[in-house]
Amino acid sequence: MKVEVAYALPERQWLRVVEVEPGTTAVEAVRRSQIPLERPEVDPWTAPLGRFGQPCAADTVLRAGDRVEIYRPLQVDPKTARRRRAGR
Repeated sequence: MKVEVAYALPERQWLRVVEVEPGTTAVEAVRRSQIPLERPEVDPWTAPLGRFGQPCAADTVLRAGDRVEIYRPLQVDPKTARRRRAGR
């Protein structure tokens, strides 16, 4: 079955279609995408993951057509950013 693995930076995006066996987990799909080899800051075991925009655990079993997203840590807390914008 085919699944997609996505990772994005402000200036670039990586999107890989990976052929996996039924029963494959989200973390295994990330490993097979080889994105962690190109982006060393992505640790598939600790990076927050999601499936179609919803957070998911690393051991989430995927279905055909799923898209696994690798999330980056927030640089600024959303509440702090909102306060800064409101203060301007």
